[in-house]
Amino acid sequence: MRLLLIRHGQTPNNVTGAIDTAVPGAPLTPLGHAQARAVPEALRGVDVASVHASTLVRTQLTAAPLAEAAGAELQVHDGLREIGAGALEMRADEKAVRSYAECVAAWMRGELDRAMPGGSTGHDFLERYDAALRAALGDHGDDDTVAAFSHGAAIRVWTTNAARLDPEVTVRLRMPNTGMVVLVGDPERGWQVEQWPTAPVGGPSLEDRRAHDVTGDTPEEAVDEAAG
Repeated sequence: MRLLLIRHGQTPNNVTGAIDTAVPGAPLTPLGHAQARAVPEALRGVDVASVHASTLVRTQLTAAPLAEAAGAELQVHDGLREIGAGALEMRADEKAVRSYAECVAAWMRGELDRAMPGGSTGHDFLERYDAALRAALGDHGDDDTVAAFSHGAAIRVWTTNAARLDPEVTVRLRMPNTGMVVLVGDPERGWQVEQWPTAPVGGPSLEDRRAHDVTGDTPEEAVDEAAG
């Protein structure tokens, strides 16, 4: 089975650096809509069996063009939502960004007992994300390709843990808006990463490098942008 984990398109809070993780969340910017429209073209020739998104509006808006192109009903799963910011929600100051980014990096390094300030532990996050993906994959067979639209920090943490990647490598990998990780495997036998490009699926021209993108940038980048 092939699993495409695709981050949502750009939102206003990805530009300003606010940590926006609660439902329903912000909509897409004009660039975010362009990124979403580019996904079906970038995946032309890929037979997508089903399309899934989180309960945040930005993932559903991003997933809609691919679902339409694939002739699939968009399926929504609460467990695919972003890593909750807890007490840091909607803050953009350096202290809050550092705290969020450091917790995400710690979970990537396997420190799953650590809790987000006012939020959940890494164990809690992985349990609900695993459950959502199992529901999305359902009865799909080994030859199927499934697309799930989710969030930057969530994709990075889950992929690092699920595929047992070196966290000192993945903590330095970005997940831009409409970035995509491609995995092969299944929930029972495990996952291997086939691709982790660090540009939008529609190409580098669709990336806004001036944005203060807390959940898509590396921890160092996110903190530097908040401090700058």
